[in-house]
Order: sequence, then C-alpha cells, then structure tokens
Amino acid sequence: MNKAEFINAIANAKTAPEGISKKDVQTLVELTFETLKKTVKKEEKFAVAGFGTFTKKKRAARNGRNPRTGETIKIAASTTVGFKPAADLKKFMGGR
Repeated sequence: MNKAEFINAIANAKTAPEGISKKDVQTLVELTFETLKKTVKKEEKFAVAGFGTFTKKKRAARNGRNPRTGETIKIAASTTVGFKPAADLKKFMGGR
C-alpha cells in the first residue's frame, strides 16, 4: 500500500467521519507523519499504544566492502529509525 492508497482507504472507511474529504485526510496523514519524524528526531522516541514504538538509533562508523570491486570502504556513522511492534500488533499479525 502506498500513501495515495492509504489516504483512499481512510477516506472510504465505514468509520470515517461523514463528509471528510480526501484532501482533509491527506492533510492529517501528512501532519501525522511530519509530527512523528520531528518527535523521533528531537525526543528519540514516539510510542503508539497498541501499535509500537519508533526510536532514533545511532549506527557506529564501520568498514564495508564495495560489492562490485571488492574494495574496502569506510562507512560513516549515521542515525536511523528503529521500530519495535507492540504486543497487540504482534498478536494481530499471528505472533506470540
């Protein structure tokens, strides 16, 4: 599912507020993800009960290998996002 399909699914959901437009849904989806990004970057954690927790993770610098040439290269330290699903989401997906 891509972003446009996600917006359509929300706008067409039976539980969606009556009269809500796709443009309104798009605005809310964009605000939600923008807030999530800013929160993870600033506070390092964004938890959604029953869904999971997004966290800021730091990767240390390391050596890697160019697969085309076999040459050893240095990979710089970086920051990324991790996600840990909540127990409810794991259960819903068929996990323990």
